[in-house]
Amino acid sequence: MNKSKIGVFLAFTLLFALSSCNNKKTDNSRFVINEILISNEASFQDDYGVHSAWIEIFNKSFSSGNLAGYRLKVSSVAGDTIEYIIPKGDVTTKIPARQHALFWADGQKTRGTYHTSFVLSETSENWIGLYDSGNKLIDNVTIPQGILSVDQSYARVQDAAQEWEVKDGAENKYVTPSTNNHVQEGNLKMEKFQEHDSIGVGMAITAMLVVFSGLFLLFILFKSVGKIAVAKLGNKKPAPVPNFKKPKPEKPVGAMDKEDTGAIMAAITMALHEAHGVEHDEESFVLTISSKHTTSWSSKGGMLRDLPQKK
Repeated sequence: MNKSKIGVFLAFTLLFALSSCNNKKTDNSRFVINEILISNEASFQDDYGVHSAWIEIFNKSFSSGNLAGYRLKVSSVAGDTIEYIIPKGDVTTKIPARQHALFWADGQKTRGTYHTSFVLSETSENWIGLYDSGNKLIDNVTIPQGILSVDQSYARVQDAAQEWEVKDGAENKYVTPSTNNHVQEGNLKMEKFQEHDSIGVGMAITAMLVVFSGLFLLFILFKSVGKIAVAKLGNKKPAPVPNFKKPKPEKPVGAMDKEDTGAIMAAITMALHEAHGVEHDEESFVLTISSKHTTSWSSKGGMLRDLPQKK
C-alpha cells in the first residue's frame, strides 16, 4: 500500500515538472512578428519625424515580457544575414500583456533602442527572424518580392493569428502600427439589436424584468433565511433587551424637599419645646411659628387680615 502511494506521488511530481518545462517553452515564444511595412512614404513617422520601414512585434501572452537581449535578423540576399541585438537596460523593452512594440528598420541604431542596424529591401524578398536572448529562433516570416506597394503592410489577419494578408487601406484592412491588426468599425451585436428594437422598448422591458427578478430572488432568499433561523431557534425566547435609560438618582438618607423643609423644622421645634417644657404644670397653649413660606402649619395665619398701624 505504501509503495503504491509513493508511486502516485512520484507520478504527480513528474507531471508537475513536465508542465513547468512546457510553461518555460511557451514563455519563450510569447513574442511574434505581427506586421511589417517596407516602403513608407506617408505612413507612421518615427520619433525623429522620419518615414522609415518598421517591424511590429506583439506580446501574445497575458503577462508582460521583456525583449531585452532578443535579436532581430534580416536577410534580403541569400547567405547574407544582418543581426540587431535589442539592448538591455532600457525599461521600455518590457512589453505589457497583449501589447505591441515597433522597431524602425532605418539602419540608425544610434538613435535609440527601437532603431535597428539594418534596412529592409524594397526590390527583393525579405526574410525576418526573431530570436530570444539564447539565440533560439521563436518566429520568422518571409515577405515575397513585389507583394507590397507604397504604404502597404504585410500583417497577420488578427494579432498572433496564423494567416497573413496585405493591408492596403481597404475596409477592415488598415495599416495598424502599434495597435490591433483587426479594426472593427462597428459592434455587430448592437447593430442587430438596434435593427430589431429601434425605439428601445424591448431593452426597457428586459431591464425591468432583470431588476424585478433580482428583487424577487432577494425576497425569496431573505424569507428562506428567516424561516431557517426561526426553525433553528425553536421556542427559545429572545434575551431581554437591557434598559439603557439613566436611572433616577435616589434621595440620600435625611434629604428633604425644599417645600417640606419649613414644616418639618416647625414640627421639630415644637417637639423640642414640649420636651424641654415638661417641668411646667400649666402650659400657655400658645405656639408661634414663623415661616417665610406658607405651609400646612402657617396657612391659617395667611388668612388673617392685617390691622392698620396707629400713628
